[in-house]
This record gives sequence, C-alpha cells and structure tokens, in this order.
Amino acid sequence: MADLLINGRDAFQVWGVRMGDNFLDSLGASVPMKEFIENKSRLEHGKRIITTNPKLDEREITLAFTIEGNSQSDYQTKKKAFFEELYKGVIDIQIPANNSDIYHLIYLGKSVTYAQSLDRTIGKVSAKFCEPNPASRT
Repeated sequence: MADLLINGRDAFQVWGVRMGDNFLDSLGASVPMKEFIENKSRLEHGKRIITTNPKLDEREITLAFTIEGNSQSDYQTKKKAFFEELYKGVIDIQIPANNSDIYHLIYLGKSVTYAQSLDRTIGKVSAKFCEPNPASRT
C-alpha cells in the first residue's frame, strides 16, 4: 500500500516523494471557523451573535516533502516531474494508512523552501497550500 497518494498516484513510485517533517500534523490540525454573524444595536445591551449553523473556513497549510533519487540524474528528473505536478495547481493528497480522507488542495507557490544533499540524490521541499473547503474531503 502506498504511504502517500498525490492526485491518485503513488508519490514515491512516481516522483520519489515521501512525507516530510510534521506532514501528518499539518494535515490533521484543526480547521478554523468562519466568524459568527454579529449585530450591535443602540437599542439593546451588548450584541447579538447568531451561533446556529457554524461553518468551517478555508485554511493555509505548509507541507514538507522529501524527494529521493537513485542517482543525481534520477533525482533531477524526479524533482522536475514533482514540481510540474505541483505547478498544475490542483493537488489531491491521501494517506491511505491514516484514513480515507482526500485533501483537496491548491498549490500556492509561495513560502517555498528547498534543500539538497551534498551527493545530490535527496532533497527537501516545503510549500504552502490552500484547502478551500475543509468540509469536502471525499
């Protein structure tokens, strides 16, 4: 069973990609709520807050990945292919061993960090994603 599926494909088999530091923590963190509707009136004390039907807000998360290659050229090929997949914008992530949720993310392409090993066969990438609707994970 694949540890990480990206857009329905085994991330390690296709791009040599694995989950990086705090990957599951970032995905599993709680989702922010939208603000409740409030109304202040000079005719009433305090304010009214409508708490019925609360809704989840979108969230931005940072995910870390490692990319592994068998050689320098294999690593460069996999890294290029992985970035091309990210540049498509729409990224669906699933961790089958964790649960059946599919996280529908948008690659933002900002706050990206990158590091590469001295032998040029392993790299680390960290990037921001937006989850526009955390209530939809099917």
